Amino acid sequence: MESSIYSSVTDAVAAAKGAYCRYMELTLNERQEILEHIKQVLRPHISKLAAMAAEETGMGNVRDKAAKIELALEKTPGVEDLITEVNTGDHGMTLYELSSFGVVCAVQPCTNPCATLISNTIGILAAGNSVIHCPHPRAVKVSQFLTRLISDAVRDVCGIDNLVVTLHESLMGYTAEVMSHPDVDLVVCTGGNNSLRQAMSCGKKVIGAGPANPVAMVDSTADLAKAARDIVQGAAFDNNLMCTSEKSIVVVNDVAEPFIYELLKNGVYYVKDAAETEKLMKAAVTEDGLINKKLEGKSADEILAYAGIKCSSSVKLIVAETKRIHPFATMELLMPLVALVKAESFEEMLETALELEQGYKHTATIHSESIEHLNRAAKKMQTSVFVKNGASLLGIGFDKEGHTSFTIATATGEGTTSARHFARRRRCTLTSGFSIR
Repeated sequence: MESSIYSSVTDAVAAAKGAYCRYMELTLNERQEILEHIKQVLRPHISKLAAMAAEETGMGNVRDKAAKIELALEKTPGVEDLITEVNTGDHGMTLYELSSFGVVCAVQPCTNPCATLISNTIGILAAGNSVIHCPHPRAVKVSQFLTRLISDAVRDVCGIDNLVVTLHESLMGYTAEVMSHPDVDLVVCTGGNNSLRQAMSCGKKVIGAGPANPVAMVDSTADLAKAARDIVQGAAFDNNLMCTSEKSIVVVNDVAEPFIYELLKNGVYYVKDAAETEKLMKAAVTEDGLINKKLEGKSADEILAYAGIKCSSSVKLIVAETKRIHPFATMELLMPLVALVKAESFEEMLETALELEQGYKHTATIHSESIEHLNRAAKKMQTSVFVKNGASLLGIGFDKEGHTSFTIATATGEGTTSARHFARRRRCTLTSGFSIR
């Protein structure tokens, strides 16, 4: 087997543990040098990685995948995220520092395979750990290629091999074995519900990303033109594969028609006709009430063609007007197909949004010029990511504000994760005074 890619879990864990034992002796500055070299090595490969991911998974588009990879490289925090706390008093000093866990098992999704792997790797290495990546079966080749690039980059700087490793194939059994291995100290799970359930029962510290169904709210005070642009930008990005992307829209009835007009100006195919809605329903949802995997991450044009709906021009997003209880509104389709639900008032809009989000506490957005409405919605929704008057993309660091994270740990409560979450908080006490007051 090539260095960094192993055929057995035992060998992979042993290699990662050996690398960790050497890595833990390095300083924070040395860790940061390694991370900077990783970024330098990966930047020329952004387009290739995006193309490989789109081809292997059959989902999303190359342009947006490249943007996600670049975002993960440039805006994921490194060692600067490891905050030190100090308390001093008459009787001594107490120091709190963030230390490594050890060997980390990181389960990756097929929706954002490269961006998630890069972002998690930066955070995990910044915290002082080694990592075994368990990619999704639909993204094995690109994940192996990326892991090899990162592993080689680490070795070039510090001579440590196998700090970042993966397995030669992706099987549920392999992932479960890595999670439960006695030498694995932390599990970071950004996979689906099955992987999350496995992780939660492995007996380790788990950072787990749960399900999502992000909802966008538009009230009667909103800047409708901006709201439409923002929602289309977020919902159409990479064909709606992002877990934070808008999956449904709730709009107050007073402004619904002018808002729909603004959507149409932004490349939306609007569906209100019952016959067309039924065609889309048969295309997107199977007879068993499950998502049609063939359409996950496909473009709006491909979905319309599959449903037998003719459109005279290319569109970015399909918006279907539905009632609040409808599969398009309640299911995370992972398609550029979202529901629009009308509400009679702000209060009804908020209650509907809360119902559609389903208590996942993942992501929500609101478009409003009312400070009271903005605050009430944020408090009511209680989501890990909440965006006011912007596209959902702002919630993970696009448009320059805030750091980037591709693991939104709703199931275990960390929210947008970073290096500090991949570390243990340790306390050290020194007696006999250590104060300059």
